[in-house]
Amino acid sequence: MTATWEERAADKRHRIEQSIPAEWKVKSLPTADSVFDFPEKSGLLSEKEREITQSSATDLVAKLAKGELKSVDVTLAFCKRAALAHQLVNCVLEFFPEAALAQAKGLDAYFEEHKKPVGPLHGLPISLKDQLRIKGLETSMGYVSWLGKYETRDSILTALLRKAGAVFYVKTSVPQTLMVCETINNITGRTLNPRNKNWSCGGSSGGEGAMVGIRGSIIGVGTDIGGSIRVPSAFNFLYGIRPSHGRMPYGYMANSMEGQETVHSVVGPIAHSASDLRLFLTSVLSEEPWKYDSKVVPLPWRSHEEEAIRTKLQSGGLTLGFFNCDGNVLPHPPVLRGLDTVVSVLKKNGHSIVPWTPYKHDFAVDLIYGIYSADGSTDVLRDINASGEPAIPNIKDLLNPSVRKADLNDVWDVQLQKWKYQCEYLDKWRVLEEELGKELDAIIAPITPTAAIRHNQFRYYGYASVINLLDFTSVVVPVTFADKTIDVKNEEYKPLNELDALVNKEYDAEAYHGAPVAVQIIGRKLSEERTLAIAEEIGRLLGNSVTP
Repeated sequence: MTATWEERAADKRHRIEQSIPAEWKVKSLPTADSVFDFPEKSGLLSEKEREITQSSATDLVAKLAKGELKSVDVTLAFCKRAALAHQLVNCVLEFFPEAALAQAKGLDAYFEEHKKPVGPLHGLPISLKDQLRIKGLETSMGYVSWLGKYETRDSILTALLRKAGAVFYVKTSVPQTLMVCETINNITGRTLNPRNKNWSCGGSSGGEGAMVGIRGSIIGVGTDIGGSIRVPSAFNFLYGIRPSHGRMPYGYMANSMEGQETVHSVVGPIAHSASDLRLFLTSVLSEEPWKYDSKVVPLPWRSHEEEAIRTKLQSGGLTLGFFNCDGNVLPHPPVLRGLDTVVSVLKKNGHSIVPWTPYKHDFAVDLIYGIYSADGSTDVLRDINASGEPAIPNIKDLLNPSVRKADLNDVWDVQLQKWKYQCEYLDKWRVLEEELGKELDAIIAPITPTAAIRHNQFRYYGYASVINLLDFTSVVVPVTFADKTIDVKNEEYKPLNELDALVNKEYDAEAYHGAPVAVQIIGRKLSEERTLAIAEEIGRLLGNSVTP
């Protein structure tokens, strides 16, 4: 007898539960809205394990490389904390501590014999969004119909991380289809924000955001086609980077709408500091990913590009553009204050801040939404309908099956429109530089119009998705937290349009008190070194160079 989709989902949940050792299970889960501090108080972690999981990845790999720490101890600490994370916020789709500890033992044995690490990530546990394939494990990606299919090979990035010495122990939750910035599916349900269970953890890399946010992971791997690295980073007070297409290897990763080449999904890290983002990027690039994935640009890490920013910091400062509204939706008061905070601290430290006028962002938003739905949702509905499961409500506004399928000439026309728009945006950038008589180093902007949002209320993707259309590099910098005493709702605000009215109606100073606020630092295409260096300096000036 064929199992129903409910039975298949229940079986998967049972298998995840069984993967957590009994001694790691919490007997009484907290009832408070915030579970952020619970791992420290749970009694499950030893003092050494708490110290390990509160460290930076950069410090851990340095100690592992000197033999001051063993990978087994580091891996065990993160496995236990990841088990706690899942019980608290429901953020796991695959958990395999036994395999992780076996891999860690092998790395320790190598170090014992050779007296050196296997690579720059030797012994470091890294969590993976469920898109990344690991041989022998499932990749359900939030689709019930994908359950029961076991991978026969690793994704290229998985293999290169393993080659660099990373240990794998968990794959994290995603929304059905990946195409929304909240994380809910019919297999495991909703993933919650550790800082407040009433808030979204973001999406589609929401499991990573929640897992890294509560320090069940030190570096997590996410993907981004419309904000899916940046939104979870912002909502969990973390750093994250959306690299330009071609910088990191995407080969053999699972995806919805595979073959869609107009706007590429990209892969990148989420972490607690800019230095840990750099560690991930440099480690992957040291493995020469362009020799494995034909879409990767053969571009090693360029230290001289970072040095160019450091030189500017020492000799007159940076020149940065800034905008707080894209003309479509005005951000909520906490986000506006967060942007003002960044601008103020930069000016105070001698940097030049100039207004940036968003160029045709309404056009760009319409264009990219049309790209997402160009196949009339055939691809995602096929995978949803294959099991009989329902579509999650969150996807209905974004992907409309009544939209006419684009034919090949339509696709060609959209690609030309995208290219023209990208060139026009570069023209605007260059014109401003000519007016200023100097280089514009980056642009500071919102990531979403809201701080970490209440469930089922995420409505506007434009601040993030326009950057995907442009294929610019973007780095998330955590800034502050919403404060009900300061971030008062403007009752006299006149909305720009119906969507703006809907988004701004959602704001409630009481409900959002304490919600994380972040900005994105936007650089030109393939400017990862420079943009990350700028983001790192902004984090330092804010006092957020390492997030708690």
